[in-house]
Amino acid sequence: MADMLVARDIVKVYGKRTVLKKVNMNIQKGDIYGFIGKNGAGKTTFMRVILSLTYPQSGDVKLFGDKTLQEVGLKVGSLIEAPGIYKNLTGEENLRRFSILYGADPDKAPELLKLVGLNNTGKKKAKDYSLGMRQRLGIAIALIGDPELLLLDEPINGLDPEGIKEIRDLILKLNEEKGITFLISSHLLDELGKVVTKYGIINDGEMLEEIGAEELREKCKQKLTIEVDDLAKAMSIAAKIVKEENLSGNKHIMTVEGEVSKAAELNTALVKGGVAVKAIYPNSDTLEEYFMKRIGE
Repeated sequence: MADMLVARDIVKVYGKRTVLKKVNMNIQKGDIYGFIGKNGAGKTTFMRVILSLTYPQSGDVKLFGDKTLQEVGLKVGSLIEAPGIYKNLTGEENLRRFSILYGADPDKAPELLKLVGLNNTGKKKAKDYSLGMRQRLGIAIALIGDPELLLLDEPINGLDPEGIKEIRDLILKLNEEKGITFLISSHLLDELGKVVTKYGIINDGEMLEEIGAEELREKCKQKLTIEVDDLAKAMSIAAKIVKEENLSGNKHIMTVEGEVSKAAELNTALVKGGVAVKAIYPNSDTLEEYFMKRIGE
């Protein structure tokens, strides 16, 4: 697949603080890339670097293969922080004004409103929009010029469940129907996990990992947790039934990765081997749990 965004060794320093520490990122055509990290981890700063809203001390960014932002122009759209809209104008008036500012066709405003589900707002002023509606209007503004890559910074932050679903459905619609590639930052990990195809995990300005959604699901697969009275003995017995690399233990807890179907067999073998099994149950890591382990918390 074609590279849409390749960032290499991005370093950004503010005063004495290094906000981005040689950050690398690779986004391919069709990706919905989830950029996850705590507040202050460097997500917004990185996006601002991509958009040339701030400049790094070192490193480079290539778009659509080997082009710069200046060369691709409106093929990259963005919604960084709160959408900058004219609150005393309607949605269509906003889009027409921004289209003129961007040098795009203002007559496409009704089409964009329909695309984001705001075509029935009529003469309602943007100041009277709900937060979710304002976010959708912000995305419509970002879609001026028919971008192929869209950067969204915390697009669901502060929204109610209905608003979150609206934005989530819109992202999927734009990805599937328009072929738009996304870079989305968020700290609402479980919601992000419903749309993302690839993740980048950043902590304290350092990119810890890039991982595909399928690979992450495999890492978070179900496991058995078995509470026993003799961990060493239990581990020895279990190693005859499951792969040794799938076993781990701590104090009186033995964990068996990805072998949930063997729960009854393990329980029988442990009891016959003289190990008291106090509890046995399946569970799995959530995305949030994986993230917290990855950043060491």
